Amino acid sequence: MQTLASLKYKVTRKAIILPIIGLIAFFLYLYVFNVDILAIIATARCMNLSIYALATAFVILDTFFFALSWRALVNFLSIKLSVMKSFLYVWYGIFMDIIIPAESISGEISRVYLVTREQNGTGGKVVASLVVQRLMGTALTVASLLLGISLLLARGQISGLLFNLTLFLAAVTTFFLVLLIVLCVKEAWTLRVVNAILTFLVRIGRGRWKLEKIKEDTLKAARMFHDSLKEFGRSPKTLLLSLAFYLIGWFFSVSVSYLVFLSLNFPVEWSMIVITWSIVTAVKSIPIGVPFEVGLPEITMTTLYVLLGAPPDVSATATILSRIITLWLRFFIGFAAQQWLELKVITATDSKSMSEPQKV
Repeated sequence: MQTLASLKYKVTRKAIILPIIGLIAFFLYLYVFNVDILAIIATARCMNLSIYALATAFVILDTFFFALSWRALVNFLSIKLSVMKSFLYVWYGIFMDIIIPAESISGEISRVYLVTREQNGTGGKVVASLVVQRLMGTALTVASLLLGISLLLARGQISGLLFNLTLFLAAVTTFFLVLLIVLCVKEAWTLRVVNAILTFLVRIGRGRWKLEKIKEDTLKAARMFHDSLKEFGRSPKTLLLSLAFYLIGWFFSVSVSYLVFLSLNFPVEWSMIVITWSIVTAVKSIPIGVPFEVGLPEITMTTLYVLLGAPPDVSATATILSRIITLWLRFFIGFAAQQWLELKVITATDSKSMSEPQKV
C-alpha cells in the first residue's frame, strides 16, 4: 500500500544545484555591474502593495485562461475535463517545468501523463491539443517580438544589439514554428520519424527491451494525433475560442511586469514590457532543454530594462519582484496542485484495494 511519503518529490542534485548556480550568477551580475543592493531594498520598500497584489492576481488569471484555452481543445476531442481539473493539470505542468531543466516540453509531457492516467488511450488526442496550443503560443511570441521591435523603432529607442537579438529570436522561433506545422501537415513524415526512433531503440537494445508493443501503441497514437488535427481543421470555432482564451491569458501575462513597475512608482512604456516578455518567452520556448528558469531570466530581464532606459536599481528591483510571483509563487502553487492530485490518486487506489475481497 502506498503511503503519503510517496508523494514527496525526489529532489535530485541537479534540481538543487542549478537554481543555486542561477541565483549566484544573478547576484554576481548585480555586483559586477555595480548595482546598489541597498538601493534595491530602498526601492522595494516604497512599493505600492495594492498594485503589486493586482499583479499577483494577474499571474493566477494568466494560468486560468491558459487552462481554459487548453480545455476548449481537449473537450472538443471528447476528452472531458472540468474547469478545475484542467486548471490543476496546468499548475502541475508548471511545477514540472520549473523543476526539470527542459522547460519547453516537461509541462506538456506531464499533462499527457495526467490525462492518459485517468482516460487511457487518449494520448494522441492530448498531444494534438498541446501541439495546437503550442502553435498558438509560438505564433503569438513571434508576433510579440515583431510588435515590440516595431514600437521601439517608431520611438527610436532600440540599439543595434537589441534589434539583431530580437530578429534572431524571431527567426529561430519562426523556424521551429514552421517545422512543427510541417510535421502536423505531413502525416507520413511524422510516422517515419517515430518509426525511425523506435527502430533505433530496438537496435541498440539488442533484444533486451520489448519494444514491439510500445512501437505499435506509439504509431497508433501518432495516427490518432493526426486524425485529431484534421478534426480541429474542420472546426475553426473551437480554434477561435481557444485562441481567444489564450490571448486573454497573454494580456494578463504581459501586464504583470507593467504592474510591477507601476507599483514602484516608475511607469514604463508598453513597448519595453512587450519586447522583454517576448525575448524571455522565446528563449524559454526553444525546445533544446536549456535550463532557463533561475538566474538567466533575471539577468536577461534586468539587462533589457537597463538597455531600454530604466535605472539599474529600479530594473533589478522590478525583476526580483516580478520573479517572486511569476516563478516562486507559481512554483509553490504548482507543488500544491501536484501533491493534491497525487494524494487523490493514492486515496482512490487505497479505497479500491480495501473494498476488494481478500484472497485466502
